[in-house]
Amino acid sequence: MAKYSRIEVNKVMEETGLVPLFFHSDIELGKKVLKACYDGGARLMEFTSRGDFAYEIFGELNKYALKELPGMIMGVGSVTDASAASLYMLLGANFIVTPVLREDIALVCNRRKVLWSPGCGSLTEIARAEELGCEIVKLFPGDIYGPGFVKGIKAPCPWTNIMPTGGVSPDEENLKAWFDAGVTCVGMGSKLISKEVLARQNFESLTKKVEECLKIIKKVRKTTKP
Repeated sequence: MAKYSRIEVNKVMEETGLVPLFFHSDIELGKKVLKACYDGGARLMEFTSRGDFAYEIFGELNKYALKELPGMIMGVGSVTDASAASLYMLLGANFIVTPVLREDIALVCNRRKVLWSPGCGSLTEIARAEELGCEIVKLFPGDIYGPGFVKGIKAPCPWTNIMPTGGVSPDEENLKAWFDAGVTCVGMGSKLISKEVLARQNFESLTKKVEECLKIIKKVRKTTKP
């Protein structure tokens, strides 16, 4: 069962502006990644469900976060059907992120009052997601659409909260472009938690990278306010 309500998760997404994405089959390595991101100030982690027995790995990582990392909110991404969403929620997932808009996932998440963020690529899909109760829409793949698409969406629909994933990097120029366009938060995977960091297990550098990323987000958000 989720520890955090969808309102609480939504608030943390808005406040921090960053959702790191990560998957690895090594549970102990995953714990170190979680700790490094947590020490850097991240309070959300999207575990991407992409490997065999991924649900077992998530269960162990979520237990670790609940015990050792107070305030760390664990969710699951790359969820493609309602049965998978239900399974992860039984393991304590606090939010569900999907690559596509699926109404069956909306139903099971809403029933448990768990935040869900569907991947959308058109204003029609975004409007339908919001009608189904979505608080934050995932723009995917972000590198295809870009900040200009977000700006275009926000013009007629300023109430829409958008989280781009893909095409987001931790440098100031990239983050400023996204937040200037009006995104609520950004999802960031390999550009933040790189293969090099994992291979060398250089978790101190990951902590610093997360910390710097959050500082940049805070800075560029100030420049976007009227």
